[in-house]
Amino acid sequence: MDTRLLRYFVAVVDHENFTRAAEQLNITQPPLSIAIKNLESSLDLELLKRTGKSIKLTREGEVLYHHATIILQQLDDAQLAMDELKGLEKGEVRLGVPGMMGSYFFPEIVMAFKSKYPRLKLRLIEAGTRAIRSMLTKGELDIGVILNEKVPDELETDQIFRCEMVAVVSEQHKLASRSSLTFKEFFKYELVMFGEGYFHRDFIETISKQQGLAVNFSFETNLLPMILKLVRNGFAITALLDLVTEFEGGIVGIPFQDPVHLNLALAWRKDGYLSKADRTFIDFIHDYSADSISFTTSSRV
Repeated sequence: MDTRLLRYFVAVVDHENFTRAAEQLNITQPPLSIAIKNLESSLDLELLKRTGKSIKLTREGEVLYHHATIILQQLDDAQLAMDELKGLEKGEVRLGVPGMMGSYFFPEIVMAFKSKYPRLKLRLIEAGTRAIRSMLTKGELDIGVILNEKVPDELETDQIFRCEMVAVVSEQHKLASRSSLTFKEFFKYELVMFGEGYFHRDFIETISKQQGLAVNFSFETNLLPMILKLVRNGFAITALLDLVTEFEGGIVGIPFQDPVHLNLALAWRKDGYLSKADRTFIDFIHDYSADSISFTTSSRV
Protein backbone atom coordinates (compact mmCIF):
# COMPACT_ATOMS: atom_id res chain seq x y z
CA MET A 1 0.00 0.00 0.00
CA ASP A 2 1.39 3.42 -1.04
CA THR A 3 2.02 5.47 2.12
CA ARG A 4 1.79 8.67 0.05
CA LEU A 5 -1.82 7.81 -0.74
CA LEU A 6 -2.45 7.10 2.95
CA ARG A 7 -1.14 10.59 3.83
CA TYR A 8 -3.43 12.11 1.22
CA PHE A 9 -6.39 10.12 2.54
CA VAL A 10 -5.77 11.13 6.17
CA ALA A 11 -5.37 14.79 5.18
CA VAL A 12 -8.72 14.78 3.36
CA VAL A 13 -10.45 13.16 6.34
CA ASP A 14 -8.85 15.53 8.86
CA HIS A 15 -9.77 18.65 6.85
CA GLU A 16 -13.14 17.25 5.69
CA ASN A 17 -12.44 19.09 2.45
CA PHE A 18 -10.34 18.39 -0.66
CA THR A 19 -9.33 22.02 -1.20
CA ARG A 20 -8.00 22.57 2.33
CA ALA A 21 -6.27 19.18 2.31
CA ALA A 22 -4.59 20.02 -1.02
CA GLU A 23 -3.33 23.33 0.40
CA GLN A 24 -1.82 21.55 3.41
CA LEU A 25 -0.17 18.95 1.15
CA ASN A 26 1.11 21.64 -1.26
CA ILE A 27 -0.56 20.08 -4.28
CA THR A 28 -3.52 21.10 -6.42
CA GLN A 29 -6.96 19.59 -5.92
CA PRO A 30 -7.27 17.51 -9.15
CA PRO A 31 -4.20 15.31 -8.42
CA LEU A 32 -5.47 14.83 -4.86
CA SER A 33 -8.89 13.70 -6.09
CA ILE A 34 -7.24 11.32 -8.55
CA ALA A 35 -4.98 9.93 -5.80
CA ILE A 36 -7.97 9.15 -3.55
CA LYS A 37 -9.79 7.46 -6.44
CA ASN A 38 -6.66 5.40 -7.13
CA LEU A 39 -6.53 4.36 -3.47
CA GLU A 40 -10.19 3.30 -3.55
CA SER A 41 -9.60 1.47 -6.82
CA SER A 42 -6.55 -0.40 -5.48
CA LEU A 43 -8.56 -1.54 -2.44
CA ASP A 44 -11.76 -2.09 -4.44
CA LEU A 45 -13.63 -0.23 -1.69
CA GLU A 46 -15.45 3.07 -1.37
CA LEU A 47 -13.75 5.08 1.40
CA LEU A 48 -15.47 8.47 1.17
CA LYS A 49 -19.02 9.60 0.55
CA ARG A 50 -19.06 12.89 -1.38
CA THR A 51 -22.26 14.95 -1.06
CA GLY A 52 -21.72 18.42 -2.49
CA LYS A 53 -18.83 19.99 -0.61
CA SER A 54 -19.14 17.72 2.43
CA ILE A 55 -17.20 14.48 2.87
CA LYS A 56 -18.08 11.57 5.14
CA LEU A 57 -16.24 8.35 5.84
CA THR A 58 -17.83 5.08 4.87
CA ARG A 59 -17.57 2.19 7.33
CA GLU A 60 -14.62 0.88 5.28
CA GLY A 61 -13.08 4.35 5.33
CA GLU A 62 -13.33 4.49 9.13
CA VAL A 63 -11.40 1.21 9.41
CA LEU A 64 -8.67 2.40 7.03
CA TYR A 65 -8.41 5.80 8.75
CA HIS A 66 -7.78 4.11 12.11
CA HIS A 67 -4.96 1.99 10.69
CA ALA A 68 -3.58 4.76 8.47
CA THR A 69 -3.07 7.20 11.34
CA ILE A 70 -1.18 4.54 13.33
CA ILE A 71 0.98 3.60 10.33
CA LEU A 72 1.87 7.23 9.54
CA GLN A 73 2.69 7.98 13.19
CA GLN A 74 5.01 4.96 13.29
CA LEU A 75 6.70 6.02 10.05
CA ASP A 76 7.28 9.52 11.45
CA ASP A 77 8.63 8.01 14.68
CA ALA A 78 10.96 5.75 12.70
CA GLN A 79 12.28 8.69 10.68
CA LEU A 80 12.91 10.66 13.86
CA ALA A 81 14.75 7.73 15.45
CA MET A 82 16.95 7.35 12.35
CA ASP A 83 17.70 11.09 12.27
CA GLU A 84 18.76 11.02 15.91
CA LEU A 85 21.09 8.08 15.22
CA LYS A 86 22.77 10.31 12.64
CA GLY A 87 23.11 13.02 15.25
CA LEU A 88 20.30 15.19 13.91
CA GLU A 89 18.52 15.94 17.17
CA LYS A 90 14.92 17.08 17.08
CA GLY A 91 15.08 20.43 18.85
CA GLU A 92 11.39 20.98 19.54
CA VAL A 93 8.94 19.78 22.19
CA ARG A 94 5.25 20.15 21.35
CA LEU A 95 3.53 20.50 24.73
CA GLY A 96 -0.22 20.74 25.27
CA VAL A 97 -1.36 22.50 28.45
CA PRO A 98 -4.75 23.62 29.85
CA GLY A 99 -5.17 27.39 30.22
CA MET A 100 -4.75 27.63 33.99
CA MET A 101 -1.62 25.48 33.99
CA GLY A 102 -0.18 27.40 31.07
CA SER A 103 -0.76 30.75 32.75
CA TYR A 104 0.37 30.03 36.30
CA PHE A 105 2.33 26.82 36.44
CA PHE A 106 4.49 26.44 33.36
CA PRO A 107 5.98 29.92 32.72
CA GLU A 108 8.70 29.46 35.37
CA ILE A 109 9.45 25.95 34.12
CA VAL A 110 9.62 27.07 30.49
CA MET A 111 12.04 29.91 31.30
CA ALA A 112 14.24 27.65 33.41
CA PHE A 113 14.26 24.97 30.70
CA LYS A 114 15.17 27.48 28.00
CA SER A 115 17.98 28.87 30.16
CA LYS A 116 19.48 25.41 30.59
CA TYR A 117 18.84 24.20 27.02
CA PRO A 118 18.92 27.31 24.80
CA ARG A 119 19.04 25.28 21.55
CA LEU A 120 15.84 23.40 22.28
CA LYS A 121 12.48 24.88 21.36
CA LEU A 122 9.25 24.55 23.32
CA ARG A 123 5.98 25.00 21.47
CA LEU A 124 3.06 25.33 23.89
CA ILE A 125 -0.45 24.62 22.64
CA GLU A 126 -3.27 25.75 24.95
CA ALA A 127 -6.32 23.47 24.89
CA GLY A 128 -8.75 21.59 27.10
CA THR A 129 -7.55 18.28 28.51
CA ARG A 130 -10.04 16.39 26.32
CA ALA A 131 -8.58 17.98 23.18
CA ILE A 132 -5.04 17.37 24.46
CA ARG A 133 -5.77 13.64 24.85
CA SER A 134 -7.04 13.53 21.28
CA MET A 135 -4.02 15.43 19.91
CA LEU A 136 -1.65 13.11 21.76
CA THR A 137 -3.22 9.95 20.33
CA LYS A 138 -3.14 11.49 16.84
CA GLY A 139 0.55 12.38 17.18
CA GLU A 140 -0.14 16.13 16.97
CA LEU A 141 1.52 16.67 20.38
CA ASP A 142 4.59 15.05 21.91
CA ILE A 143 3.63 15.60 25.56
CA GLY A 144 0.48 16.91 27.22
CA VAL A 145 -0.92 17.74 30.64
CA ILE A 146 -4.14 15.83 31.34
CA LEU A 147 -6.29 14.67 34.24
CA ASN A 148 -4.80 11.45 35.57
CA GLU A 149 -8.06 9.51 35.48
CA LYS A 150 -9.80 7.37 32.85
CA VAL A 151 -6.65 7.65 30.75
CA PRO A 152 -6.89 6.06 27.27
CA ASP A 153 -4.90 2.83 26.88
CA GLU A 154 -2.78 4.47 24.18
CA LEU A 155 -1.26 6.95 26.64
CA GLU A 156 1.48 6.67 29.25
CA THR A 157 1.19 9.03 32.23
CA ASP A 158 3.41 10.39 34.97
CA GLN A 159 1.63 12.35 37.70
CA ILE A 160 3.21 15.74 38.39
CA PHE A 161 0.73 17.88 40.29
CA ARG A 162 -2.10 17.61 42.80
CA CYS A 163 -4.32 20.63 43.26
CA GLU A 164 -7.70 21.64 44.63
CA MET A 165 -10.66 23.03 42.73
CA VAL A 166 -12.24 25.90 44.67
CA ALA A 167 -15.14 28.30 44.21
CA VAL A 168 -13.87 31.74 43.17
CA VAL A 169 -15.70 34.98 43.94
CA SER A 170 -14.99 38.70 44.07
CA GLU A 171 -13.49 40.09 47.31
CA GLN A 172 -16.71 42.10 47.68
CA HIS A 173 -19.01 39.13 47.16
CA LYS A 174 -21.20 38.15 50.11
CA LEU A 175 -19.66 34.66 50.01
CA ALA A 176 -16.08 35.98 50.25
CA SER A 177 -15.83 35.52 54.03
CA ARG A 178 -17.01 31.89 53.95
CA SER A 179 -14.52 29.18 54.95
CA SER A 180 -16.27 26.58 52.77
CA LEU A 181 -19.18 26.24 50.40
CA THR A 182 -21.64 23.49 49.52
CA PHE A 183 -22.29 22.69 45.87
CA LYS A 184 -25.96 23.55 46.37
CA GLU A 185 -24.98 27.06 47.48
CA PHE A 186 -22.48 27.39 44.60
CA PHE A 187 -25.01 26.52 41.91
CA LYS A 188 -27.44 29.21 43.11
CA TYR A 189 -25.28 31.86 41.44
CA GLU A 190 -24.63 32.86 37.85
CA LEU A 191 -21.48 31.14 36.58
CA VAL A 192 -18.76 31.98 34.09
CA MET A 193 -17.15 28.85 32.66
CA PHE A 194 -14.61 27.56 30.18
CA GLY A 195 -16.02 25.77 27.14
CA GLU A 196 -16.64 22.04 26.89
CA GLY A 197 -13.56 19.82 27.06
CA TYR A 198 -11.80 21.73 29.84
CA PHE A 199 -11.50 19.91 33.17
CA HIS A 200 -12.90 23.00 34.94
CA ARG A 201 -16.12 22.71 32.87
CA ASP A 202 -16.23 18.90 33.06
CA PHE A 203 -15.98 19.10 36.84
CA ILE A 204 -18.91 21.53 37.11
CA GLU A 205 -21.14 19.50 34.79
CA THR A 206 -20.31 16.21 36.53
CA ILE A 207 -21.18 17.60 39.97
CA SER A 208 -24.42 19.18 38.73
CA LYS A 209 -25.57 15.86 37.22
CA GLN A 210 -24.55 13.82 40.27
CA GLN A 211 -26.45 16.08 42.65
CA GLY A 212 -29.34 17.01 40.34
CA LEU A 213 -28.55 20.72 40.51
CA ALA A 214 -29.42 23.19 37.75
CA VAL A 215 -26.55 25.18 36.26
CA ASN A 216 -26.82 28.82 35.19
CA PHE A 217 -24.01 29.47 32.68
CA SER A 218 -24.27 33.23 32.15
CA PHE A 219 -20.90 33.43 30.40
CA GLU A 220 -18.78 30.92 28.51
CA THR A 221 -15.24 31.74 27.37
CA ASN A 222 -11.83 30.07 27.14
CA LEU A 223 -10.14 33.40 27.90
CA LEU A 224 -8.95 33.17 31.51
CA PRO A 225 -8.35 36.96 31.85
CA MET A 226 -11.99 37.55 30.88
CA ILE A 227 -13.21 34.97 33.42
CA LEU A 228 -11.18 36.68 36.13
CA LYS A 229 -12.43 40.16 35.18
CA LEU A 230 -16.06 39.07 35.22
CA VAL A 231 -15.58 37.50 38.67
CA ARG A 232 -13.68 40.51 40.06
CA ASN A 233 -16.47 42.84 38.96
CA GLY A 234 -19.18 40.69 40.49
CA PHE A 235 -20.90 39.59 37.27
CA ALA A 236 -20.53 35.90 38.06
CA ILE A 237 -18.63 33.36 40.16
CA THR A 238 -16.66 30.36 38.96
CA ALA A 239 -14.54 27.38 40.02
CA LEU A 240 -10.79 27.34 39.34
CA LEU A 241 -7.63 25.69 40.59
CA ASP A 242 -6.51 27.12 43.92
CA LEU A 243 -3.16 28.12 42.42
CA VAL A 244 -4.95 30.85 40.40
CA THR A 245 -6.13 32.60 43.58
CA GLU A 246 -2.56 32.58 44.90
CA PHE A 247 -1.42 34.82 42.05
CA GLU A 248 -4.48 36.99 41.38
CA GLY A 249 -5.77 39.90 43.46
CA GLY A 250 -9.39 40.96 43.84
CA ILE A 251 -10.68 37.40 44.06
CA VAL A 252 -11.13 34.87 46.85
CA GLY A 253 -10.93 31.09 46.67
CA ILE A 254 -13.37 29.15 48.84
CA PRO A 255 -12.90 25.39 49.32
CA PHE A 256 -15.94 23.23 48.72
CA GLN A 257 -17.38 21.51 51.79
CA ASP A 258 -16.61 18.23 50.04
CA PRO A 259 -13.03 18.99 48.91
CA VAL A 260 -12.26 18.41 45.24
CA HIS A 261 -8.68 17.35 44.52
CA LEU A 262 -7.42 16.84 40.97
CA ASN A 263 -4.38 14.86 39.88
CA LEU A 264 -2.71 16.20 36.76
CA ALA A 265 -0.13 14.23 34.81
CA LEU A 266 2.26 14.47 31.91
CA ALA A 267 1.12 12.11 29.15
CA TRP A 268 2.56 10.77 25.90
CA ARG A 269 1.81 7.96 23.47
CA LYS A 270 2.86 4.51 24.70
CA ASP A 271 3.81 3.38 21.22
CA GLY A 272 5.24 6.75 20.21
CA TYR A 273 8.89 7.66 19.88
CA LEU A 274 10.06 10.21 22.45
CA SER A 275 12.81 12.35 20.97
CA LYS A 276 15.87 13.43 22.95
CA ALA A 277 14.22 16.81 23.43
CA ASP A 278 11.02 15.20 24.75
CA ARG A 279 12.90 12.96 27.20
CA THR A 280 15.06 15.88 28.30
CA PHE A 281 11.97 17.98 29.06
CA ILE A 282 10.27 15.22 31.05
CA ASP A 283 13.43 14.65 33.12
CA PHE A 284 13.84 18.39 33.60
CA ILE A 285 10.35 18.77 35.08
CA HIS A 286 11.11 16.14 37.72
CA ASP A 287 14.48 17.65 38.58
CA TYR A 288 13.07 21.17 38.68
CA SER A 289 10.14 20.20 40.88
CA ALA A 290 12.38 18.39 43.35
CA ASP A 291 14.64 21.43 43.68
CA SER A 292 12.10 24.21 43.82
CA ILE A 293 8.32 24.16 43.55
CA SER A 294 7.45 20.68 44.85
CA PHE A 295 4.54 19.87 42.56
CA THR A 296 4.80 16.09 42.59
CA THR A 297 2.48 13.57 44.16
CA SER A 298 3.67 14.66 47.60
CA SER A 299 0.94 17.31 47.08
CA ARG A 300 0.43 20.85 48.15
CA VAL A 301 -2.86 20.09 49.87
